[in-house]
Amino acid sequence: MFTRLEKLLADLAETFWLVPMLMVFSSLLLAFALVHLDQSDSVSLPALQDWLYDGGATGARTLLGAVAGATIGVAGTVFSITIAALSLAAGQMGPRLLRNFTRDRGNQFTLGMLLGTFCYALVVLRSIRTEPEGGFVPHLALSVGIVLAFACVAMLVYFVGHVAGRINVETVVELVSQDLRAAIQQLTVMDPQPKSPPEEFWIGSLPLKATRRGYLQHLDEEGLATWAANHRVTIRLLVGPGDYVFPGATVGLVTPPIDGAEAAIRNATALGASSSISSDLRFAVRQLVEVAVRALSPGINDPHTALAVLDRLGAALCDLVPLHLPTGISIRGGQPVLVVPLVQYEELLGTMFHMIRQSAGAQPVVSIRLIEVLTQVASCERDPARLLALSHHAALVLADACRTIAAPSDRDDVGRQYQSFTLMVRAGPMGRFTEQVPPSPGDNDAPTAIAESGASRSRR
Repeated sequence: MFTRLEKLLADLAETFWLVPMLMVFSSLLLAFALVHLDQSDSVSLPALQDWLYDGGATGARTLLGAVAGATIGVAGTVFSITIAALSLAAGQMGPRLLRNFTRDRGNQFTLGMLLGTFCYALVVLRSIRTEPEGGFVPHLALSVGIVLAFACVAMLVYFVGHVAGRINVETVVELVSQDLRAAIQQLTVMDPQPKSPPEEFWIGSLPLKATRRGYLQHLDEEGLATWAANHRVTIRLLVGPGDYVFPGATVGLVTPPIDGAEAAIRNATALGASSSISSDLRFAVRQLVEVAVRALSPGINDPHTALAVLDRLGAALCDLVPLHLPTGISIRGGQPVLVVPLVQYEELLGTMFHMIRQSAGAQPVVSIRLIEVLTQVASCERDPARLLALSHHAALVLADACRTIAAPSDRDDVGRQYQSFTLMVRAGPMGRFTEQVPPSPGDNDAPTAIAESGASRSRR
């Protein structure tokens, strides 16, 4: 129940219409309140008399009619500009980046301001009476309406500049990288994590089948772990946050076998039509990778955007240096009760670099920058296992370059950058000054040397 409520709240926060709707309702309440104040003759502030509207009913109706007509017309223009920006973003940077435009608070506040002012003007307009009708002009409400009209002009100027900046690819890359940094801070821990039970532990366990379909967006780990501890069982999920759940497929194991485990998993999970950045570290990574892959496509051919994405991915890996990725093991009473497959460092590296490396093809500038990024990450990384994973990806880049790059000079440039990387891994930032002969890319002992050098650096 709570998991589905969290999903509902998260979905509401991502919608485009929530903020404009709240602003429209607020404008309606404001209009009714100010008209009521004018009708009660409780507004008697001499200092404000010179600032309040003091015209007649005919002029008030004309004024509010102009405000209402102008704001609804501009709102239509704003909506058209937003749709055009979304179309441009979908074609150049990928449809999955549209959420960065729809959830943008600047766009939402602009549309809400225009629609709210329109509704405000209509409500105040209906309260105006000429002399034959009873003679009532809400001076305070009309004055506030004029202020709102000027505010709409300011919001329109802001919106034009805001949209022009948001469709810039560099801005989009930076915004997505900020999402990635936030996800790293939210989904990582400072302390080392427990290890998963061995595979032999699950012999004789009961398979648990899925009855739904969709991406796993939210998982109540605490609730599911508490259920498992209370029933003295251990549950192993085979799908983690961001994974797709197939109907009828095995989604988990429980040992010893017990009834009710499938219902417990169903109550602790919430599925959706897409992945969610709040629970899946790979989501923001895939958004950045999509921008880079589209930039490397023949139709766009913009390697500079791919280089910018690689820089942000390398910065994210540097942010991960002092942190640990959760292993998804929940412990109760010294015993594991829940195992959730969460993304680990090697899988995260694959999500970051495999598609970019494969799409780079015969573009040596991208291959060189990719190894440069790995070199910078290796300069601050101390974990031997992570250094080994970084070395694996650097070797893949070198192998692809030797196979796809035709010019010998370009292949030599990639090879020299790979040598700088191996020196960085073997001896740290001073390696390029203290060592002259790096290991050969085909050296069978290279992984062992990398692991041993990483261990010695961590001891320092």
